Amino acid sequence: MIRQPRLTLATLAVAGWAIAGCATSNPSATATAPAAATTPAPVAETVAKGQGLGLAYLDKSVAPCDDFFQYANGNFFKNNQIPASETAWGVDNEVSDRNQAIMRQILEDAATDHTAAKGSNNQKVGDYYGSGMDSVAIEKAGIAPIKPELDRIAAIKDLKGLQTALARQQMLRTGSVFSVGVRQDPKISTQYAVAMSQGGLSLPDRDYYLKDDARSKSIRNAYLAHLTNTLKLLGDNEATAAKNAATVVRLETRLAKASKTRVELRDPYANYNKMTVAEASQQFPNLGLPTVLAQDKLGAAKEVIVGQPVFFKEASTMLKAEPLSDWKTYLRWHLVNAMTPALPKAYVDENFAFEKLLSGAQQQQPRWKRMLRATDAALGEAFGQLYVDKAFPPESKQRMLEMVRNLQAAFAEHIQANTWMSAATKEQALKKLNAFTVKIGYPDKWKDYSALTVSRNSYAQNVINARIWSFNENVGKLGKPVDRTEWGMTPPTVNAYYNPARNEIAFPAGILQPPYFDAKADDAVNYGSIGAAIGHEMTHGFDDQGRQYDAEGNLKDWWTKEDAEKFTQRASVVGSQFDAFSPLDSLHVNGKLTMGENLADLGGLSIAYTALQKQLGGKPRVNYDGFTPEQRFFIAYAQSWRSQRRPEALRRMVLTDPHAPEQFRVNGPLQNMPEFFQAFSCKDDSKMVRGESNRALIW
Repeated sequence: MIRQPRLTLATLAVAGWAIAGCATSNPSATATAPAAATTPAPVAETVAKGQGLGLAYLDKSVAPCDDFFQYANGNFFKNNQIPASETAWGVDNEVSDRNQAIMRQILEDAATDHTAAKGSNNQKVGDYYGSGMDSVAIEKAGIAPIKPELDRIAAIKDLKGLQTALARQQMLRTGSVFSVGVRQDPKISTQYAVAMSQGGLSLPDRDYYLKDDARSKSIRNAYLAHLTNTLKLLGDNEATAAKNAATVVRLETRLAKASKTRVELRDPYANYNKMTVAEASQQFPNLGLPTVLAQDKLGAAKEVIVGQPVFFKEASTMLKAEPLSDWKTYLRWHLVNAMTPALPKAYVDENFAFEKLLSGAQQQQPRWKRMLRATDAALGEAFGQLYVDKAFPPESKQRMLEMVRNLQAAFAEHIQANTWMSAATKEQALKKLNAFTVKIGYPDKWKDYSALTVSRNSYAQNVINARIWSFNENVGKLGKPVDRTEWGMTPPTVNAYYNPARNEIAFPAGILQPPYFDAKADDAVNYGSIGAAIGHEMTHGFDDQGRQYDAEGNLKDWWTKEDAEKFTQRASVVGSQFDAFSPLDSLHVNGKLTMGENLADLGGLSIAYTALQKQLGGKPRVNYDGFTPEQRFFIAYAQSWRSQRRPEALRRMVLTDPHAPEQFRVNGPLQNMPEFFQAFSCKDDSKMVRGESNRALIW
């Protein structure tokens, strides 16, 4: 579901495959709390104070039926400015700050624990963080830690040497030209396969290189200056740096022109092009695929899945046609760019100066926050074990599992009651729903970091070691049984996801904290927040991408032709609704890019509402703070997306992110829900009410 930067029910794009995650005028409108659509037991009127809602965030000058996102969160936005070091500010920061306080204490204790056994998780976590915090040592080392890698690039003499260098860049995770790794085979989910995907760009998206509007041109000019400044830091004189910067932009622009758009990358069939290594070598002769695979410990592979053949044909042509010296300049830049966080302050500051233009942040986050994230990224499960011991009680896991079971039962009811789907497709849908694997909190089997060397001597070397270890861990899977216990996120992560290849939903311990999940809150609040997130992840299994995978995680069509057409038509209604949303001047949400997340929001919210009604069935109904359970459910949902963004970050999000801005993730699905209209007595002509013929309903 990936929240951006918070619990954005998101999509992780890996080799073109998706892992979907997990972002008024009537002040008296809320005083009249109407009865809900279903009232199994008499409502017990009470003024008791509930738990979990941010009552101070409500803006009652806004009618809930006009703009519910603003009604639920408006006073928060009025009273909280975005800090200078942040690009957005909201509920995720509340959760992340609490988590980071725990994580920082763990890391600082580990970094000062000189009794930790060498090779232990505590030693590695402590030394990784400690070396990253040692800015004096980093300044003293300069670029010496990456000098061997720069020398490798400088020593390239021919196309074979360039191919060998590209294989090395895969291990160092520099993003040069393309990516290669091991993933589950989308059509044979019990096997691993070698996958290749387009890459090679430093700007956030291909469109940054290709669009001709004034802002895009200004970003490219700034990028060119940033490249020049960084190359000068490496020792190029002004003229040489400018020439080399132009070379990098030229090569990346050519790669961008051959790259698929983010919308095109959402088609799993178009990104599945399996061929033998011999066939791939014939189609892309200048990649030196046998050389690359052998050096990357994948020489045993007989087949590869090529995500974007058109891109690889162009890349192959470029590798031979473009001057070797230009490619060496390109690789040099990509290495330094990838290693910037581990280099002296001048490099970090130059990088941030350019990033400000893209994100709007006015100052860098403190070093401890940056090193905390870096440690989690490099040693996530070693660090995660220490985090879980402090922050995730066993009872939280049990309550989450109970909610998941309730959501599954509610989803099954929705499928069975579906009026547009045939019995044959319903049977397969229920089979897939019942086959979900549910992961809560943390892995049952932790990763083994014994082969990773971490010391206090050099942060840059620790970064290199961790990246090579991660790459080796990935490619080492080839030929082995698929490990379905493996997680795609670390335990402290404030996020969640659905993985179609494993038909699984996962909720790390980091997100199972208030206000997303609050053991003290009433059911209405928890079902509106984490319950809707659970429903969201489940619905990802049936969104426009996820529905193309079967119960075992295979890319396989299990729909009748008629049902698939009906689904597409209904999904297009959601796409059109989001195309019309505009967060800034002429900037519109891309309904096709955000389709999966929008469908999951709508389905997840509807399913969570049904699950709440089942949970409340037969129990005394209590109004807390003057709100019915149904009203608290919807307010909790809206407040779970409480976030405001800088204009620069908002533009970047709309152009590159598969998630719509938060206000539309709230108002968008609610405008289709009669249950919401009834809960807040919205009239037919209210802004939050879509006409019946224009509403979207799928699950």
